[in-house]
This record gives sequence, structure tokens and C-alpha cells, in this order.
Amino acid sequence: MADRVLVPWAQNLENAPAGIAGDVFAGDGEPAADLSRVGFYVVPYGRGQRLELMEHMPGLRAVQLLTAGYERALDHLPPGVELCNGRGLHDASTAEHALALVLAAQRELPRWAGDQAAHRWEPHYTRSLADSRVLIAGYGSIGEALEARLVPNECDVVRVARTARPEQGVHGIGKLHDLLPGASIVVLTAPHTPETEGLIGAAELALLPDDALVVNVGRGPLLDTAALLAEKGRVRAALDVTDPEPLPAGHPLWEAPGVYITPHVAGGSDTFYPRARRFVDEQLRRWAAGEPLANVVRSGD
Repeated sequence: MADRVLVPWAQNLENAPAGIAGDVFAGDGEPAADLSRVGFYVVPYGRGQRLELMEHMPGLRAVQLLTAGYERALDHLPPGVELCNGRGLHDASTAEHALALVLAAQRELPRWAGDQAAHRWEPHYTRSLADSRVLIAGYGSIGEALEARLVPNECDVVRVARTARPEQGVHGIGKLHDLLPGASIVVLTAPHTPETEGLIGAAELALLPDDALVVNVGRGPLLDTAALLAEKGRVRAALDVTDPEPLPAGHPLWEAPGVYITPHVAGGSDTFYPRARRFVDEQLRRWAAGEPLANVVRSGD
């Protein structure tokens, strides 16, 4: 009988309700657990997600991701297995990093870091975030968290999502081309789907004013890399995700003018881990009690 859980942290087993037993697998090496007995799999966070292990769990009934994006998991999800994502777990961390990228690019922090390393004192005045118009493309929970951090910085926020929500001041994606010419900063927070791939391409970049900034903390394919390179610095970029990813050592994006890169670290700050462990504890409580799981993105029916 598939009655065990496979979780990434020992705390989850220590806090599990009576009757819940299982094993710990953090994504390194191979799991010691008997996969045939796993009914609930919490996929490890980070590079070693081991999504393919689902295919070797014949009794699997539910899978919990710790990422908001779930498109990669669908290729491995057995029929009839419920899939839950980590929506909300990364909101604060990702929004914080997005704000940091905006400020770093606007206030030229990479330049000042280089000047410090070179012992060079050459001051000049920079762009600002205050009085900028920031368009958030993919306005969901991360977008909301980012807006809460942008507004105190005295900028104007424009919300764009797949579907318009007029009562919340959210524009539909069909209005994107109308809104881009007025944006000095665009932040991409959308998931990667067939509809969002290439969301910002050559046509969209051409609509942005000179010296505009595109920040991508969503997924790399939201932004057309070739189109960005063709801008040759007219439009700047601060990227936590890239296409391709990981970015190869010799890729031209590394040295593209006006481009600042961090290696897909926005969601994984120390804010994330305690929240993720508590969330898994709650999901196990629900599982043991026979209650509906939270954040279901694919039903097991």
C-alpha cells in the first residue's frame, strides 16, 4: 500500500500528524525510500527537483511542488495524480529581488561596485525609481507583493494580467501594446506557458522608450533573448532568469550593454524556507485529515 510520504525536510516528519510516516529526500543522490510505497511526494526545491521520480511511484496520489511554476512537472505527472504548486511561498522573496534589480539598474550599483574594486572615484548622477511608471506584466500574487514595495518608492504602477480585472485596475494582456510606450520599467512576473512565451519580443521592445528597463523574474522564455540583444543597449535589462538557462559561459548576453544578470536566485532567499516548511506541514495535516489540499493546479480526478 502506498501510505508513505517523501518530503525534503526532517522537520516535516517530526511535525507530521499521527499516522503519517515517510522518508526525507532533499534532491541529492538517490532516495533511500521505497518509491513503490510513496503516496505523497513533496518535490525538493532547487536544481535537484527529480521530477522523473514520479514515474516510479505506482501508488502516488498527490505531488506538492515548492515552485509556483508547474509546467515542467506535467510531463512526469502520472494520470490521476493531484498536483499542487507553491503559489505564495516565493512572493516576498521574489518581489524583494525584483525591487533590488530595479534599484540596482536605475542607480547603477554594478558600476559603483566596479569602481570600488578599481579604487576609482568618478561620481555622476543616475536614473531614479521615483516618478517612474512601472508596468507589471503577469499581475498575480508576486505582482501584488512587488507593488506593495514599489508604491512607497513614489512610482506609478500599471497592472497587466492575462485577463482584465477592471474592478482591481488590472488591464488585460490585449492592452499591452497600448501601455508599453508609457512605461519606463517593465517587470515580468508571469509563468511560462505557450501564451506567455515571447511575451516581450522585438515588436514589444520597439514600443518601449529609449533607456527603458525590462526586469525578468518570471521565466526566461517570457523575454526574447535575440530581440533584446538586437536592441544593443537602447533598452536595458535586469534578468534573474534567462533563455537559455543556465546561461552558457560564452553567451553574448553576459556582455550585452545595459544588461545585469543574477543566476535565478530571486525566489530562494532565507525568507522562503521557513514558509515552505510550514506550508508542507499544513499540507500533511490536510492529507492526514482527508481535507482538500491547498494550491491544487491539476485535479487527480
